[in-house]
Amino acid sequence: MIPPRTTALAFALATTALVPAAFAADADLTVFDWAGFEEPVIFQKYIDQHGDSPTFAFYGDDDEAYQKLASGFKADVAHPCSQMVSKYRDAGLIEPWDTARIPAAADIDPQFLDSPVFKDDQGLWYIPTDFGATAIAYNTETVPAEDVASLQVFVNPAYQGRTSLPDSADDVWALGYLATGVTDWTKVTDEQFAAAADWLRQAHQNVAAYWADPAEQTQLMASGAVDVAWSWNDGVVLLQKENYPVGFQRAPKEGSSEFFCGFINLKDGPGSEDKVYDFINAWLDPSSAKGLLDTIGYGHASLAALETVKDDPRVVSGLGDTGAPILAQVPNDPAQRERQLAEFEKIKAGF
Repeated sequence: MIPPRTTALAFALATTALVPAAFAADADLTVFDWAGFEEPVIFQKYIDQHGDSPTFAFYGDDDEAYQKLASGFKADVAHPCSQMVSKYRDAGLIEPWDTARIPAAADIDPQFLDSPVFKDDQGLWYIPTDFGATAIAYNTETVPAEDVASLQVFVNPAYQGRTSLPDSADDVWALGYLATGVTDWTKVTDEQFAAAADWLRQAHQNVAAYWADPAEQTQLMASGAVDVAWSWNDGVVLLQKENYPVGFQRAPKEGSSEFFCGFINLKDGPGSEDKVYDFINAWLDPSSAKGLLDTIGYGHASLAALETVKDDPRVVSGLGDTGAPILAQVPNDPAQRERQLAEFEKIKAGF
């Protein structure tokens, strides 16, 4: 039975999970994005300029987005996380940004552009916009703090059928590597891959469900079906807004993961290129940082934008330095990523 205080939240999140495939507005700009990023406060200056939001189409994970775009789905921009950019480049689906039309590109934290995948002598291929953490979300009333002091909570027999992992190979492998002592996934040996795969198979035994998006994850926790989840900031923000007893442990002894995402300029987009640049400039405006933090819980990749919220407790605790190891989800070997994706499908199927 759902505890009374969570009944309304569970219903609301169940409704939220039924996100439509598209949110139609300005027909001259189609943004292919994660659900949740259609919130106007993130790109308010675009609305001020054009009187409406762009048209949004949604996806649940990076690999799904790539497959749709590679199969011919048309949009003007998409919002992949960093490890996917090389795949789009190799497939010839994107073109460089014209930085002369993006004055605020100069304010992007250089650490987010430290790769020839993003920036080379051909131009700037990627506009990093937001960053977040993947860590342990847990019910503070049913899970003792000492249990989440280690990632081994995910293989603890006491939580059989009480955990949830993302249906995302990147995030799951970040967990598996961290739990087995690897903090750099750009240099993984066959032995380390096998150890992480073995650990993930153990973790699979405790999984009640693999969540497809933060709304599904938060519904699982709000209903009482799950006590512990490997979570992005999003789900924690949703639960905290409803006063659900959720903690976000970013400093277990083995560490946690960090990721960043941004926008690519798709070739042959059906809309207005001028509006593409208006949208990106609105996203990079410092005023967007608070809206991003309020709605998603993420930090802004622009140093000028992040400066406007740097003292917010949510930035300090949810995004700041943890003192524990961090596995950064930076671009890795595409062949290794495909290997991880294939192995993850086997693990989910029980093999």
